[in-house]
Amino acid sequence: MTTLCRPAIAVPEHIITLDETLELARTLHADHEQLGLVLRLIENTGVKTRHLVQPIDETLRHPGFEKRNDLYTLEAKERVPEVVRRALEHAEVTAQEIDLLIYVSCTGFMMPSMTAWMINSLGFRTDTRQLPIAQLGCAAGGAAINRAHDFCRAYPEANALIVACEFCSLLYQPTDLGVGSLLSNGLFGDAIAAAVVRGKGGTGMELERNGSHLVPDTEDWISYSVRDTGFHFLLDKRVPGTMAMLAPALRTLAEEHRWDVTDLDFYIVHAGGPRILDDLSRYLSLPPETFRFSRATLTERGNIASAVVFDALARLFEEGQVPAPGTGLIAGFGPGITAEMVLGRWTGAPPSHDRARESVGFAPAGLSSSGAPDAGRPTAEPAAAPAG
Repeated sequence: MTTLCRPAIAVPEHIITLDETLELARTLHADHEQLGLVLRLIENTGVKTRHLVQPIDETLRHPGFEKRNDLYTLEAKERVPEVVRRALEHAEVTAQEIDLLIYVSCTGFMMPSMTAWMINSLGFRTDTRQLPIAQLGCAAGGAAINRAHDFCRAYPEANALIVACEFCSLLYQPTDLGVGSLLSNGLFGDAIAAAVVRGKGGTGMELERNGSHLVPDTEDWISYSVRDTGFHFLLDKRVPGTMAMLAPALRTLAEEHRWDVTDLDFYIVHAGGPRILDDLSRYLSLPPETFRFSRATLTERGNIASAVVFDALARLFEEGQVPAPGTGLIAGFGPGITAEMVLGRWTGAPPSHDRARESVGFAPAGLSSSGAPDAGRPTAEPAAAPAG
């Protein structure tokens, strides 16, 4: 049975609080005619803290698309290896035992993909298959799990490693002054996640059925405009109401599996914002506490794009209170409007790891050819920074 193992998570050391974000908005956009609305929307996100790859004063500067993308590449290569090492450790496999590498990101561009760099630098086999996913946005975390599930069903002895690397702060555009853009400046954060899907063995969530759903004629609701200055995030005001269209897809997938979506033991969903979770509670007749892991991710880290589902899943592992073989759902939502969904059973969690170590970003030297860690160094302790 294909098993999604415990994820490893890392966030950068630069922290921004809600109060600092609001003060920055007041300072930078004092003359904005809808400033009051923007401030209310940011407060209503429920986001208390976010992590950034740069200090806020550097985040607010725009040195150009090329330098931003160079920074994305540098930071990804610096921070990904330690997260990969811990994900392999959680799954009790080595780099040499990975048959498929899936790299997910919508906040920077590399070609060859980061997967090629990982094979060359982190000890993976040269015949490891590569699957970069770049254009599914926040839904890509769920899509990566589903493609790993498909691969391991086709090759039952195989293992897949998923890496989600999202530096949303590198998409800040100082000239984008629409309400949606200013709201996004107070919503998105940076994070890296990694998780192994094992075709045989392992503990965690046994994956049983996956599915996708696209809402017709919603392509322009969430999108990027690619300009000389880079990616400009476009968010339609109708997006918060998408659960009216996606909740039925969750219900249908469960019914096809002869499960009741309102009677599962755990739910891991993309926390794009509080209304997404509130509406899911309403449309699926579930208490708000049902989505506590996703709410915690949103509160402590903001919307970290494709990494959200892995961060929320890591919190489920940490709590460890789901009785095996409890039933559950993972769902990622993103542009399209798209839902990527998977159903499975909880088999249990490996021994708990130190929460502080799971949360703080690391910048290691890398992995040896056997998948064992080389000497690495932790980043500095988290330091408070002004808002953005």
